[in-house]
Amino acid sequence: MKRIMLIAFIALLAVSLIGCSSEETSDTIKIGVNYELSGPVATYGNNTVDGIKLAIQEVNDAGGINGKMVEAVILDNKSDPAEALSVATKLIAEEQVIAHLGPATSGAALNVVPAVTDAKIPMISGSATNPDVTVDPATGETREYVFRTCFTDPPQAIVGAAFAMDNLGAKKVAIYYDNTNDYSKGLYQVFKAEIEAAGGVVVAEEGFSADDQEFRPTLTKFKDAGAELVYVPAYYEKVAKIISQARELGIDVPFLGADGWDSPDLVAIAGAAALNNTYFTNHYSSSDDAPEVADFVKAFQAAYDKTPDSFAALGYDTAKLLLAVIAETGSEDPQVITDALAATKDFPAVTGTLTFDEFHNPIKEIAIIEMVDGAQVLNTKIAPSN
Repeated sequence: MKRIMLIAFIALLAVSLIGCSSEETSDTIKIGVNYELSGPVATYGNNTVDGIKLAIQEVNDAGGINGKMVEAVILDNKSDPAEALSVATKLIAEEQVIAHLGPATSGAALNVVPAVTDAKIPMISGSATNPDVTVDPATGETREYVFRTCFTDPPQAIVGAAFAMDNLGAKKVAIYYDNTNDYSKGLYQVFKAEIEAAGGVVVAEEGFSADDQEFRPTLTKFKDAGAELVYVPAYYEKVAKIISQARELGIDVPFLGADGWDSPDLVAIAGAAALNNTYFTNHYSSSDDAPEVADFVKAFQAAYDKTPDSFAALGYDTAKLLLAVIAETGSEDPQVITDALAATKDFPAVTGTLTFDEFHNPIKEIAIIEMVDGAQVLNTKIAPSN
């Protein structure tokens, strides 16, 4: 009998503790943060998360939302798409987050889509640029719970091609892309089509693999083919090595790329001098004199003692947007938040005013960044023509 009473007491105590825990949890708004904090593209994830944390800190310092503090549950997906899915599952099932931010890369984001869709919670990536992230390629239907605050790949390839021909005067181009990466292959295909449609010529093209380290033979072919510009739509680590080896071969033509270049490690690996006369399409520039950019840069530098790159800015915008929607709706219901996100119009963000189109993509100007002695300088902004 005593044993039965003891079991009953333990059960009652457990229920009581669960109730207390539930009350404590209700004092916070839990947001899942699933990013690449280690592995090959760790700078993307870490810088994005710094932006997210700054946005959340600003909201909490101002009193939170509806009297509640915002809690970021931050987990590392290790730059591994499979791990990204595992992280998403944990955030949803164990942490019971009401929204999911990240991942940074398209491959990882695509792996997470089924999990957030099944759970019916909103997901926003600041940098997953593949069109398939928000639109199911099999059906053409917009994915209800998936959004992004960055532009997609095709517009930056379109703008890049226009800049190459109109601003740099390059009519003969070579393309060097990562044939193991959908992001890189997609940019290559659109850029090539745009160059040829505008009367330019792709004099040489070749793919490299994720394990390649020696690029001189291909670069020599590009040089012999008379390329006036080399387009390298890839991630910063490989880009830095390609440009460095090109300069060693005496290839001094402009190199052009996309937002995957944006990392401090680009300069650390290639060297400042090698990167002169190189350009890439990006989401914003810290040198932009727009007031909202200047205010963000000042706040970020005060918090982290470094200049924010586009991933930091996109992370900040992504979190600010989500928190603004939660505050405006006064709801923590994932479906209410999802519906409000889809209706977003003219949201003032650091990387440009955000209005979601029917595919949950923002339409905005694209910055062209020029590398000058190791520093990123805003060259111009161009709106995609189509």
